[in-house]
Amino acid sequence: MRLKLFHIVRTLVGEKFGSKSAVQKFTNVEELRTVMPDLLHGYLSDEEMPNSLILLAPPPKPASETFKFDLEYAKKVSKSRDQIRFLQAVSDANLSFPYAVKSFQATLGIEISETLTPKLYHLMRRVMTDAGLSTYTAKNFYNRERPFVVNKVKTCTPEQEEVLRKVGSFPSGHAAVGWAWALVFGEIFPDKEEVIRKRGHDFGESRIICNAHWHSDVEKGREMGKATVDCLWENEAFQTDLALVKEEVFQILHSSK
Repeated sequence: MRLKLFHIVRTLVGEKFGSKSAVQKFTNVEELRTVMPDLLHGYLSDEEMPNSLILLAPPPKPASETFKFDLEYAKKVSKSRDQIRFLQAVSDANLSFPYAVKSFQATLGIEISETLTPKLYHLMRRVMTDAGLSTYTAKNFYNRERPFVVNKVKTCTPEQEEVLRKVGSFPSGHAAVGWAWALVFGEIFPDKEEVIRKRGHDFGESRIICNAHWHSDVEKGREMGKATVDCLWENEAFQTDLALVKEEVFQILHSSK
């Protein structure tokens, strides 16, 4: 049953950011592998990793106008009958490889695989790790409750709810990953930068459509995606791999002409 907006606000006013049910915390790749076994190490060391707890303001308080907007936005999205967009959100929720390449493959206009584009495939996986991990200092500290916990409406991935319920909502790791990918892909495919950024933006919006994240979670997730890529531009190993990826993509695109 969908809760009334005023009832949600009244119930939550005065409560702290944290959720008593959000108890699973991650600080490194090894810990994240308990839920994502095939996760690769990223490029950034602990010292290079942007700290979301320092960079971001706290999540909105329950009585704030920002949180009221979060509630209204979630309510509006939940009423949508766009099944094609809903299915896209379901697809975007899957960060496992090789499935995750589908999120940008059509936009880039190139098949991404470990066989055909091994360098691009590998870079995509490592950037995902860095962007995702960048969100966890804030996630672990605030333990913000997710929309489906508050409004009692199922997510688009019910099989993931048990894990999601135990992991803080703020900021969105998926939004950080999607935006980081978009920024890096825009460098590799400069002629498609506009459509790539739209796909990266929509990737984050999918988390709201899934009822897994609030609007403010997604916005701040994008900030962490950008902060991660800003750090990657200064990373020598990433720069080396990026140059190899550009060469790989150039050869594939020109061999097909």
